[in-house]
Amino acid sequence: MMMETSLQAFLRKRITDEIVVFPTDTVYGIGCRYTEEDAIERIYAIKKREKEKPLAILCADIESARLLCKDPSALSPHAERHWPGPLTLVVEKSERVPLSVTRGKDTVGIRIPAHKTAQAILERFGPMAVTSLNESHEPPVLRYDDALAFSDRVDCIVEGEDLDGTPSTVYDTIHRKTLRKGDIDIEG
Repeated sequence: MMMETSLQAFLRKRITDEIVVFPTDTVYGIGCRYTEEDAIERIYAIKKREKEKPLAILCADIESARLLCKDPSALSPHAERHWPGPLTLVVEKSERVPLSVTRGKDTVGIRIPAHKTAQAILERFGPMAVTSLNESHEPPVLRYDDALAFSDRVDCIVEGEDLDGTPSTVYDTIHRKTLRKGDIDIEG
């Protein structure tokens, strides 16, 4: 049963395999703890997402992000310059990252959002596997009222405001190229 809740009430909960919808600095996200493989599969079903497309992991801080990288120095210098913010960095994953998140790939996209609600959730519950809230091939959800349309498919929707964000820039640190253009420009 879905529960619409305030951030304060949500932070008092204990979560394990719940699917949570919350605002970020770009768009509304749908996510779960990154180690919860059953919940990850539920996200794919809810979104009707292609099984081969990986999820990103959102973190509260650079220390958490470094633990998910095979080579933490791969985050530099872009993380120091643009985090928290709308930049997802694709790096080689550490063994901590389950293949269910990366869909069998050796890489993972990591981001630290610049949004107080997202930050509070990540600080409380740790890194989360997250993607934009929408059905695949539809525009990402920006309005809180539109997020509520998913209430019958998720465990919790954290109250939020309407957003005007663009999805994050996705930059591949291995091949030094931009995979998706957002508000941040990365040069090699």
